[in-house]
Amino acid sequence: MWVGALNPKVIDKIASITKDIPYEKAKIFNEQTGDEQNEEVRRSQVKWLTDDAFVRGLLWGYVQEANRIAFGFDVQPVGHIQYTEYDAENKGHYDWHHDIDWTGNAAYDRKLSVTVQLSDPNDYEGGAFEFSETNSPNENASRNRGTIIVFPSYLKHRVLPVTFGNRKSLVAWFEGPRWR
Repeated sequence: MWVGALNPKVIDKIASITKDIPYEKAKIFNEQTGDEQNEEVRRSQVKWLTDDAFVRGLLWGYVQEANRIAFGFDVQPVGHIQYTEYDAENKGHYDWHHDIDWTGNAAYDRKLSVTVQLSDPNDYEGGAFEFSETNSPNENASRNRGTIIVFPSYLKHRVLPVTFGNRKSLVAWFEGPRWR
């Protein structure tokens, strides 16, 4: 975890990149039916960043460093980037999940997941990010604006309900050859 790694100018640039992208209701992957909306599991709005070299390049440096220090996975600078908002008025949350589609037929899997805290910690309450199978990040540190967390995509994690305000984050997944 890199606490406060991104400065306000970089976060503002990310906000300007996402400004004109339309919101979508967030979906979850269902192994039987494919992507679906299920507000009991996930309630948030998302925007998809496609082909944004600035954001991808920015995150790739942190992914490489985390991978070198801790994981050693076969991972490439390829994947998806999502801007996410969890709003207290909608009881925004995302229950336990992992970021891999184990039933997929693609030649690649998500290997490393990244979350970037875009909100100021005073803008919301609740919304803690937690892991189920390992120690969760320190909540005070992970709430700092600009904090980056890189973790293996197979770890179960969640975002607890936001009880006040609006929690904004950037999430990305970097891929590599299928897990063996």
